[in-house]
Amino acid sequence: MAPNLEAFAKRSQVFSECRLGSFPTVPARADIATGKFAFTFTGWSALPQEEKTMAAYMNDLGYLTCGVADNPFLLRNGYGYDRGFQDFFWIKGQRGGAEGVDTKSTWTSESDRCAPQTFSTAIDWIERHQDEKFFLYVEPWDPHEPWDAPDHYVKQYLPDYEGEKVFPAYWDVGDAGVTERDLEVAHAGYRAEITVVDQWFGKLIDRLDSLDLMKDTTVLFASDHGFYFGEHGIFGKRRFLWDKKIPQNQQRIGTAGQTGYYYSCPLHQELTRVPFVMHHPRLEPRQHDCLLSLCDLLPTMVELGGGTPPDDIHGKSLVPVLEGNTQQHRDIVVSADADAHMMRDISKAVDDVPRLILETCPSTICYGEWEFIYAREGDPHALYHRFNDPDHKHDLAKDHPEIVARLHAKYVDWMDQHGVPEASKAVRRRL
Repeated sequence: MAPNLEAFAKRSQVFSECRLGSFPTVPARADIATGKFAFTFTGWSALPQEEKTMAAYMNDLGYLTCGVADNPFLLRNGYGYDRGFQDFFWIKGQRGGAEGVDTKSTWTSESDRCAPQTFSTAIDWIERHQDEKFFLYVEPWDPHEPWDAPDHYVKQYLPDYEGEKVFPAYWDVGDAGVTERDLEVAHAGYRAEITVVDQWFGKLIDRLDSLDLMKDTTVLFASDHGFYFGEHGIFGKRRFLWDKKIPQNQQRIGTAGQTGYYYSCPLHQELTRVPFVMHHPRLEPRQHDCLLSLCDLLPTMVELGGGTPPDDIHGKSLVPVLEGNTQQHRDIVVSADADAHMMRDISKAVDDVPRLILETCPSTICYGEWEFIYAREGDPHALYHRFNDPDHKHDLAKDHPEIVARLHAKYVDWMDQHGVPEASKAVRRRL
């Protein structure tokens, strides 16, 4: 599915236990950009003006900085995720509406599509600046829906594919009328887009090799979150409804005139465990099983770039692990929905459509051999063995109340240490 990434991993540092912090797309970018757990201070919204970005830190260290992305939410509505870069290229076409329809109407080959354009633009930029000290951020939005890879990629995973397009229900599979064929087509489309991204990621690595840049360039590969294709009975990465979307649930829609509604959605490993691979030219390939989170990228890059990581962020530099001084990094990682975790009145997460938050999404607390899923006082919680049950099929909360209590206490302490607002902590202080 991803042969180029697999080849890249064989020459790199592979971190098998990286977890997202803030969920979903935009808050995860804030974690990367600021080195902080964004859900403690913001949601699906513009990057707060007072936050210094990774690009700005790299500017301070004398790097020429550039971003290339086709993620439609980085710049829309003043979100400001280009802040700090000396140059930024935005590839349009990922979203619907007039912009997306018009852009996609010009596609005549694979190279016209968003991910290929993103990587091609990055490769061209590298060729122009190969002799300079540079920091380059490259972000293809795929494998994000709509899954529209060329059909021949999809047929690699579904030979009888006939061009069907399936959009996620963002709801429970059975209740939404999702069929097995729907899930097959969607998953094949998702895997196809991963393969497209891998194909063009390989071209970027090949260009770095051909320019003899890999000998003194650090390259990081990471992702933001995963997706449910029927796991835990869900098709999508969130659970929400809107008027007349699912007729059998109209009685749960709420007040007439509201645009939509968010409901609880647990963050299992399918969503929280993400790839993190780093090539460092002076390090031998190695596997690491220490816990880390996406906000650790910023201090790691600053230290590798010759600077001192800032002391007012949540992230922790991985350099001690990379240098072999320790095999441990974090003892606890918290993953949380940035909007529903904070119980904001309205969220525009996923597609920029405003929805009223009706239920609190649980946080996932990863500690030692356990993963604890907890929302707020009075709500159901669950406990899973992290290694023996990575698919979270066996809830052990009733069997181990002492472990539940210990992990809850760890979670409360973590919130105290990371500045979670008291209004959010108050409803989570007790089981």
